[in-house]
Amino acid sequence: MKLLKAPLMAAMVGVSALGLSVSAPTETQAQSTVPVDVWALRDVVNAVQVSPDGKHVLVHKVESRDGEYLLEIYKTDDLSTPYRRVNAGKMEIIQAGWATSDTIFGTAWQITREQVKGPEEDIRDYLGYGYNIHENKFTTIDGSFELISTLPSEPDMVLVGEGNAIPDRSGVDPFAAFRPRAYYKLNMKTGGKSLVLRGNRKFPTVQSWDSEGNPRYTSVLDRDDGVLREYYRKPGDGSWTQFQETDMNDSKNLYRILSGFHGIAGFSAEDPNLGYLIDNRNGEDKAALYEFDFNTGTVGEKLVAVEDADIMGIRRHSIPGNDKMVAALYPGAKMEAAWFDADEKALYDALEQQIPYAHQVSISSRSVDGKTMIVTNRGPRDPGSFWLVKDGQMAKLGSRNPLLNPEQLSDVKYFRYKARDGLEIPGYITVPKGEGPFPLIVHHNGGPHVNGMVGYDEIGQMFANAGYMVFHPEQRIATGWGQKHFDAGYGQHGLAMQDDKDDGVKYLIEQGLVDPDRVAFFGWSYGGQAALYTLTRDEQLYQCSVAVAAVADAKKQYMGRRDPDLKALDAWSQRRGMIGVNPIDEVQKVNIPLLMIHPEDDRRVMYYHFKDYKKAFEAAGKQGQFVTLEDADHFYNTLMFNHQQQLFTKVLDYLANDCGPGGL
Repeated sequence: MKLLKAPLMAAMVGVSALGLSVSAPTETQAQSTVPVDVWALRDVVNAVQVSPDGKHVLVHKVESRDGEYLLEIYKTDDLSTPYRRVNAGKMEIIQAGWATSDTIFGTAWQITREQVKGPEEDIRDYLGYGYNIHENKFTTIDGSFELISTLPSEPDMVLVGEGNAIPDRSGVDPFAAFRPRAYYKLNMKTGGKSLVLRGNRKFPTVQSWDSEGNPRYTSVLDRDDGVLREYYRKPGDGSWTQFQETDMNDSKNLYRILSGFHGIAGFSAEDPNLGYLIDNRNGEDKAALYEFDFNTGTVGEKLVAVEDADIMGIRRHSIPGNDKMVAALYPGAKMEAAWFDADEKALYDALEQQIPYAHQVSISSRSVDGKTMIVTNRGPRDPGSFWLVKDGQMAKLGSRNPLLNPEQLSDVKYFRYKARDGLEIPGYITVPKGEGPFPLIVHHNGGPHVNGMVGYDEIGQMFANAGYMVFHPEQRIATGWGQKHFDAGYGQHGLAMQDDKDDGVKYLIEQGLVDPDRVAFFGWSYGGQAALYTLTRDEQLYQCSVAVAAVADAKKQYMGRRDPDLKALDAWSQRRGMIGVNPIDEVQKVNIPLLMIHPEDDRRVMYYHFKDYKKAFEAAGKQGQFVTLEDADHFYNTLMFNHQQQLFTKVLDYLANDCGPGGL
């Protein structure tokens, strides 16, 4: 690790500090008021946290468009000059957070290989580190580690687990939950680690731990009989006790695995043998929050449920060490909260009243005495801001993109519409300035079953800034909206799932919001696969389609990843295109122009998808453009400024000039 001695650069950096060129808009981006270079920035301030004792603030930031992330630590009683300022030498610090009041835990990475050779293989090496702010000293551990929790009863120790340094909520790789992980207690002073539990074939992972570092809940899919068994432990137990099981050879039960939120979500602050279970029990459609008794292994009282969505998680008390559950969370216009604690609700209400354009407000860290906290906000008019609250005063510390003016950003509206078979579909529209009807871009996320709730969406805001309305459909199979909604998408890739997107477009046209002759599709990952599906629609609503990191050969993707022992998941994976619509087999039916863009080092949707589809597409004599993002990977935080600049410039140019007759 390398120590820096350069002076402080304010988090609210200006254009010159980032080395940006902000020349006048080109003809391509004639309607845009924000230059592409601004959208293309990596998050300028990525994280801000206050130490548990409230004496220091950590800032994880980048200071130039081509620079690397570094750490600055400030004393809360003197924010004018950093107490420490460090980077990682040849590696780059990509994650950082307080482990104790004196130490920081995180991950650094370095590109060491030139190409991806197999699914999920990385071109980077990872290093876990601890940093003592007073000794100005690093300790390192080889490999990628996730911080599971701090351990209040052991102040120098934290609980960590081996895992992927890039958080993966895409759900594309459902088998990852069944790959064994090892968990350790890590001494933040010495760097030494001791094994707590090593996953094996029978019990590969732990889904829930308590604040004392005890494993408390896991679910295991038995490869021999296709049964999902759920287990719990009381504090101090050395073995697992089963409390329920589900037949996973029945596709109706896949939601329990693929939703990602079923299971024990937390524990009572007053009684360690009382927990909270998220489940949809007794045939109910929506997942609710229940009490769980660890003494008896039984499910108790239903605590909260909502009509239109699943309970997807809980919020704990904002003071560290206080495990009290204060709210249950569920999707809607934003992540909504059903409150249990009046004081915490009052605190959040007060913060929302004080923060401009408050949307998704969160207390990301707080001192143990409760007097100092870092509050974040993220929403349609705020790309992500960080606020220090201390001694009753509030001050803005920085922004993920300080060059964006809230007035340049657009509002997002939540609505629900009926698909052609009567299923109600949630959706979001980002509404540009001016009067409609607007040209429309359907923007689809990956997954395909992840919840795509829209808070701040950089690409959507860029499109809206260029004058396009942006539609984000939560088509059938998206999680968070109940099991019926999810099950309706089983085997419907390119079929009813695609109809849901088209039906949303028709609804917006009927409402007078959208010009029917100016509609395009943009998608990434599974959204890219959906973009390829649009090319061959019989009732063609779109003038063109843009597919980024697209699954073009779903059969080949399946064959490279299949795990036939897990029969229900294997059948689910086959229905993503091996059984059903596979884009590469449909190129002769293409009837609109295509722009296809692919990261060269994509580990999730490997580069062969791009090469094979391009070859088949050109052999069919179809109209398209193909672009490679060199040295880029699949995930957002792996994209450098130059990648996003190339991507955004090309997409805006294509939409304006090549998307159908006369452009979009």
